[in-house]
Amino acid sequence: SIHVNSAAQNVRWLRTENDTAYIVDLTNDLTIRTYLANKTTRYVIGDYSFYRKLTYQANDNYNIGLGFNYKYIGLNLGFKLPFVNEDTRRYGKTKFFDLQSFIYLRKVTIDLYCLSHHGYYLASRSMIHTPGPSNIFPQRPDLHVTNIGLNAQYIFNDRKFSLRAAFLQNEFQKRSAGSFMVGAGFHHITVRADSALVPEDIRRSGYFDTSAFNRSSITSLAVNGGYAHTFVIKTHYFITAALIGGVGVNYSAITTAFKHETNDRLTLHLDAITRLAAGYNSENFFIGAQYINFINRNNSPVENSWQEFQTGNLKLTFAMRLKFKTNTQNAIDKIENNIKSGLRD
Repeated sequence: SIHVNSAAQNVRWLRTENDTAYIVDLTNDLTIRTYLANKTTRYVIGDYSFYRKLTYQANDNYNIGLGFNYKYIGLNLGFKLPFVNEDTRRYGKTKFFDLQSFIYLRKVTIDLYCLSHHGYYLASRSMIHTPGPSNIFPQRPDLHVTNIGLNAQYIFNDRKFSLRAAFLQNEFQKRSAGSFMVGAGFHHITVRADSALVPEDIRRSGYFDTSAFNRSSITSLAVNGGYAHTFVIKTHYFITAALIGGVGVNYSAITTAFKHETNDRLTLHLDAITRLAAGYNSENFFIGAQYINFINRNNSPVENSWQEFQTGNLKLTFAMRLKFKTNTQNAIDKIENNIKSGLRD
């Protein structure tokens, strides 16, 4: 993910004066980090008449990464771990383009998604009569799912509460605090496959009204809100939890390409964003775990049914802060001031 300072930082209502009894600003330090990460991506077909869900999951990889932050500029680069992701026989192969950027300003957080995954396996294998060998999941190399969208929330108690401390590591929260958050989200999801997404040998007769659709397009718009809180224990140990729920509308269209039949409808949309983090933080280093999960659920044009897209990101992070010498810091500040003056002119 990439975090870049922009002209938005000069907008007055986006500025924050931290309450120093709660938050230590470390953005003038160079924060360097290494992390281990695992992402999950799912496409789910559901029917309100039955309890079970039809879940397709991408064969996501474990990654190791390096990154840094300085002021409002940051970059993380992740690489696939060797000898760990050797499971394509069991789960199939997923080709993917995965660009996720989580931007943490003091008053606003923005999540950007541009995802494309080609190749899934059926995680809910008990839903079909012929699941195959126990060590190999049914695979759909033809299934292709894309998601382009964003979520944004405004943080009310920005003077005392910091998401950046837990998720960006360029601040240090010394005392417990929380904040209500409100915002909105927009997403466009497309799903396509060579054959029907509901298998013919599914155990539930009438599931998804026996629709043989193999393409789906979903566009959703929602408003959302929730609450986030950081519990600080003995100054340095912390637990952060944030839950955001959204409601809105979506326009869904499902198509049976080989019959040239399309069913579309404007229906209810629900979504949820969960952020969890825990670990140790100080002015010198950070060690902890972070989890971000986004669920996008949309009622479908078929009665009593829904479709869902889910993506999650679990990280284990170690970060250190390095302070520049006075002469170096003064030179950097001079360059930054010259750039800002040029932008104003």
